[in-house]
Amino acid sequence: MEATINLTLDVWRQAGPDAGGRFVRYEANDIAEDMSFLEMLDVVNEALITKGDEPIEFASDCREGICGTCGVMVNGKAHGPEKATATCQLHMRKFADGDHLVIEPWRAAAFPVIKDLVVDRSPFDRIIEAGGFIGVNTGSAPDANLIPVPKDVAETAMDAAACIGCAACVAACPNSAAQLFTSAKIQHLNLLPQGQAQRWSRTENMIETMEQYFGSCTNHGECHEACPKEISLDFIAYTNRDYVKSKIKNRKLAGQ
Repeated sequence: MEATINLTLDVWRQAGPDAGGRFVRYEANDIAEDMSFLEMLDVVNEALITKGDEPIEFASDCREGICGTCGVMVNGKAHGPEKATATCQLHMRKFADGDHLVIEPWRAAAFPVIKDLVVDRSPFDRIIEAGGFIGVNTGSAPDANLIPVPKDVAETAMDAAACIGCAACVAACPNSAAQLFTSAKIQHLNLLPQGQAQRWSRTENMIETMEQYFGSCTNHGECHEACPKEISLDFIAYTNRDYVKSKIKNRKLAGQ
């Protein structure tokens, strides 16, 4: 027989960005321990719909820890109690029968609540639009070995590219800073040969776009602890270095 648990949930309910919000208590009974956290919310929503009540709004897509769409605070922790795990990969066996869970959306001024547990993370899109790309002519794919990339560089770039943009780093940061996300998106391009042509404009544009929305980094390190992909704080240091260089190099280029 499959093991089940019973939980008490205090869930943040908010009808819209301009509406007042409040916690509403729900009982989640007979929850299978092998369910994911989002599947547990699905079960709660099915019960609400059956009673004619409005279901809890939450964001999800792939449910495989890849897309970064999901993400809520569970008892004050971004993505919940398990390290290096997105909310969609968090399983109910991590909780005990009778646990009381407080579930709320990301709390950051840059991420206004759309409804319930769903927030507007479009400031991340603005950062990517500012330079998170490589401008090259399209056409047939080049040979894989056309541009040699040292193994350690390729691996470090891949570590940065693991960022799924879920925004847990911002939600966990006392300053609501986005340096970990931004540095990962900058460095996975800056480290590679293909990213060198736009390296300095990319760095300056993305950092200054980020600063329009988010607080400043003061090295608390909570971003790394909350990150489901364990993005290293080293990327923030690399980006700070590149930003100083970009101000010098871009000024010289502007004077040419």
